[in-house]
Amino acid sequence: MCVKFDRFYTECLGMKLLRKRDIPEDKYSNAFLGYGPEDSSFTVELTYNYGMDNYDIGTGFGHFGIIAEDVSKTVDIVKAKGGKVTREPGSVIGGSIVTASVEDPSGYRFKLLERRTTREPLCKVMLRVGDLDRVIAFYEKAVGMKLLHKIDNPEEKYTVAKLGYGPVLELTYNYGVTNYDKGNGYAQIAIGTDDVYKTAEAIKSCGGKVIREPGPLPGINTKIVVCLDPDGWKLVWHFSIFSLYLM
Repeated sequence: MCVKFDRFYTECLGMKLLRKRDIPEDKYSNAFLGYGPEDSSFTVELTYNYGMDNYDIGTGFGHFGIIAEDVSKTVDIVKAKGGKVTREPGSVIGGSIVTASVEDPSGYRFKLLERRTTREPLCKVMLRVGDLDRVIAFYEKAVGMKLLHKIDNPEEKYTVAKLGYGPVLELTYNYGVTNYDKGNGYAQIAIGTDDVYKTAEAIKSCGGKVIREPGPLPGINTKIVVCLDPDGWKLVWHFSIFSLYLM
């Protein structure tokens, strides 16, 4: 069942299928897709759990940002391949960058931004949070991200903060909203680290919650630590990949 998702990401968004694996004993399979090598680029991990054909994306996950040289052309491809266009190409009010919004076959949202192609077209992931300053402090101190800029829009009643090392984590606070339904469709963000034990201590000291203590994965020559940020978003220190569940 993952084939139609693979094709949307490769044929519509121009990603490469990096690898696939099937784990019948645990009843799931994965596909890893991206624009560059998995060990040095951001990667989308699609997970199919046997027998599951529907997931709740929730209200907390916003969208992925994809840079495209020609947004209108990409939108035409999405339409031709059966994808859903939720915002036709056009400039943002007060700006000059052409954008559009599309959804994959399971409803995950992608914002297309028209710019010259870069080495890493997968440029951001947007998550909604209930306490922006607290979460910014966590990502700066525990994760080592830099606050690139922060924009308040009182007319539309939201504030956006962009943090990152290159590609961006965009956190959005909507005035008065302190809690979001995270559903069961978006799984986690995974980030590389040189020392999972030091990372675990930094997480605890910065208001995060460790839900899997640092240590090796059984049968795999690697170590991970799993935590929740102060707003409840799950992070895994391992590979630099975004991870989400799809049917």
